[in-house]
Amino acid sequence: MTGNKPIVLIAEELSPATIDALGPDFEIRRCDGANREELLAALVDVDAVLIRSATNIDQEALAVAKKLKVVARAGVGLDNVDVKAATVAGVMVVNAPTSNITSAAELAIGLLLATARNIAPANQALKAGKWKRSQYGGVELLDKTVGVVGLGRIGALTAERLAAFGVKLLAYDPYLTQARAGQLGVRLVPLDELLRESDFITIHLPKTPETLGLIGEEALKLVKPSVRIINAARGGIIDEQALADALREGRVAGAGIDVWTKEPCTDSPLFEFESVVVTPHLGASTEEAQEKAGVAVAKSVRLALAGELVPDAVNVSGGVIAEEVRPGIALVEKLGRIYTALAGSVPAQLDIDVRGEITQHDVSVWKLAALKGLFQGVVEQTVSYVNAPLLAQERGCEVRLLTDPNSPDFRNVTTLRGTLADGTVISVAGTLTGPRMIEKVVGVNQFDLEVPISEHMVFYTYADRPGVVGSLGRVLGEAGINIGGMQVARDAAGGHALVVLTVDSQIPPEVLGELSQEIDATTVRVVDLDS
Repeated sequence: MTGNKPIVLIAEELSPATIDALGPDFEIRRCDGANREELLAALVDVDAVLIRSATNIDQEALAVAKKLKVVARAGVGLDNVDVKAATVAGVMVVNAPTSNITSAAELAIGLLLATARNIAPANQALKAGKWKRSQYGGVELLDKTVGVVGLGRIGALTAERLAAFGVKLLAYDPYLTQARAGQLGVRLVPLDELLRESDFITIHLPKTPETLGLIGEEALKLVKPSVRIINAARGGIIDEQALADALREGRVAGAGIDVWTKEPCTDSPLFEFESVVVTPHLGASTEEAQEKAGVAVAKSVRLALAGELVPDAVNVSGGVIAEEVRPGIALVEKLGRIYTALAGSVPAQLDIDVRGEITQHDVSVWKLAALKGLFQGVVEQTVSYVNAPLLAQERGCEVRLLTDPNSPDFRNVTTLRGTLADGTVISVAGTLTGPRMIEKVVGVNQFDLEVPISEHMVFYTYADRPGVVGSLGRVLGEAGINIGGMQVARDAAGGHALVVLTVDSQIPPEVLGELSQEIDATTVRVVDLDS
């Protein structure tokens, strides 16, 4: 046993560097993720699971994993993870989006060269004792037209490397700007034009409902009979039967296929053709890619289990988190918890108003932090950066992030201002002060104050008059509760007043009641941030 260490389940073979990157702070367990029964049993009490492509984390798996906080895919594709179900469950899903891009691009080029020069069948024939030099003549790449379908990271790397062969590059990507295409040295064209003009076509698209079967019967009617088609992206983008028919009828010269509609694939109509080079989804199967992927997701798991946001989380939209923004995440989450305590309910509309020089950075993550704090203790399920926006949506809470570079009173200040269902407006403001970046509440509704945030805080409102502070001290002293700090604010002499107490321990309900009666409080709100 390893005490209270978080439990990390390794469900597939990962590089030793992955375990090293996790470090000594976790209990490491292992299982065979492809064995469904073994996987479900192993998931019951784990905090994180690391997988590759053979482990299926679906709604059933998530339902048994009551403690699960993060699913880490050591690779790019997430076909085997139900991201929507994970989001509802508050489970972060992370991957390693850049780990295999070089390996995948190099494999695509390898398949392209292999089909151009008939390397695979020539190799097989010679090993069988047949010298068929004249039968396996090929074509050069120089001055050929290569169509790149999808210019994301892998497509762009592939295009950059192909340029060295002296090819003419066309590209189809509806999300790419002409300026970016110019930087890559490619000419953007419609898909139909790319299909008609290309001598080689290489696919680099994600698998989506829109791309499924994109290169099918109709598309293959447009291509040159000399075309060679490469897919090292995702299975299903090419209709394998339609491609087999085109090869059989001489409408396509060859293909290089690494990915399949159903995997593992051991039977395909494409296997009968010598002109088709096939591999068993090897795009990420290099030592370097596996190590990069494992180390990347291990670092993400460490961040996630420490309660921090993760740059490679696919179901958290916090933007790019600048170092200047990170210290404010915890502050804003605490402001969310304080807001809920003050309001007593979830607002119908919540504004997260950020002012000051911090607004030169993207502070989108503070919106997530505010919502995470807002719903902490309000709902039964675990609240995370992942499902907090969904919880707001389900409860009809409209959320806005407002920014303004001008902040007259503080270098930076964040105010949560919410309108309740009855029209009441409640607000709480906070900031970080000094070189130690101390978290402080600097405003509650109409009251200005400056109180360091503590684990245990009490907010009383009452009619301003002499003797209240002494009464509070006496009652708490008699109850053996030590006051860490106290501040009084008022809107006018003899008007409404607010006292904020920070104490070293929770105040029992009977003492809270006695305090309230002693000062004739109009409202009492308790904040316990350690619960």
